[in-house]
Amino acid sequence: MPPPPRASTARTALLEVAYLQYGSADGWPVLLLHGFPYDVRAYDEVAPALADAGARVVVPYLRGFGPTRFLAADTMRSGQQAALGGDVVALLDALGIERAILAGFDWGGLSACVATALWPERVAGLVSYAGYDVIDIDRQRHPAAPALEHVMWYQHLFQTERGREGLAMHRRALCRLLWEQWSPGWMLDEARFEAAAAAFENPDFVEVVIHAYRFCFAAAAGDPGLAAHEARLAGRPAITVPTVTLDGSRDPLKPGGTADHAARFTARHEHRVIDAGHALPYEAPDAFADAVLTVRRWVGDTGGRERRR
Repeated sequence: MPPPPRASTARTALLEVAYLQYGSADGWPVLLLHGFPYDVRAYDEVAPALADAGARVVVPYLRGFGPTRFLAADTMRSGQQAALGGDVVALLDALGIERAILAGFDWGGLSACVATALWPERVAGLVSYAGYDVIDIDRQRHPAAPALEHVMWYQHLFQTERGREGLAMHRRALCRLLWEQWSPGWMLDEARFEAAAAAFENPDFVEVVIHAYRFCFAAAAGDPGLAAHEARLAGRPAITVPTVTLDGSRDPLKPGGTADHAARFTARHEHRVIDAGHALPYEAPDAFADAVLTVRRWVGDTGGRERRR
């Protein structure tokens, strides 16, 4: 059996970031980024496979999840995309990693894409579930197709104070329902859900989640300190590093998939469709790990062994 992951923390300017680390500290670095409503356990099968292939695998709890904590009470509990992407680069700094492969799904895919779009010099390669996962805030102001709006019921609920109260009171039941709806045909394991759901008890979980969905609907102001980054993201910057993009063929949140995002990727790019729902690292861990290993082969020794001084 592979050795268990090592739990640790790293301090950035804003956060005490809790993370799991697999493999040797001298391995090629890869960050695996989870989404909402998931946690680091989404990569329980992916991370050991990468560590066996020589990786230093870091799996952090995002802001508002698990043991990760804000350092100051007066820091805005922002869930906006520039905050999530900035957290990734701040963690690389805290860990002394110059460049890493980033891989994620849901909020984790968003975090990885934003970090890559804004700080490409820090990213050796990218694995992104759901293609070019940078939120177009202007487009979000307008309705999607009715069938997709139906699937996005939770985002509409979160625009209201009733929704905030509901998330606070019923977070486990609400999040479990999302797991079921987003992964049709996948046999949900109650023990796995309960292990992940412990991360939703973070004291900032509700505030971060509510702000994330209100900001992306242009219904809440962002952190003023991130305005310049959001302005750059509004310009839809290209992804300029080698990338594998993934879609789950049974994901109701991504009807039709994201193959049409190809023009957003200007370096080597491959798109794959996997027989899975939204929680792809849980449902198809071998496929997710293979995507990371493909990017690693593409970038070779430029994959991030160097450290910041």
